[in-house]
Amino acid sequence: MSITLTPEQESLVQSLLETGQFSTSEEVIQVALRLLKKAQQEEQAWIEETQAKIDEGFAALERGETLDGETFVNQLLERLEQRCDR
Repeated sequence: MSITLTPEQESLVQSLLETGQFSTSEEVIQVALRLLKKAQQEEQAWIEETQAKIDEGFAALERGETLDGETFVNQLLERLEQRCDR
């Protein structure tokens, strides 16, 4: 596979090599790809967690477990105060 970098990307790779943190441009790319994969996995996990919370919320609504806005805000404020007091 052949990859063409923009001048800005080449400059970034070169500056990383000059720091001595990386030995080769291939190493820079390997680390970048590893970080990209990790970021994608974290994003997917966040999406799945968020979807599960949404599903839980809809299930609670279907069971009639609702709060009025004032009660919700008061409970939220109490939790925030408890965290600040720690």
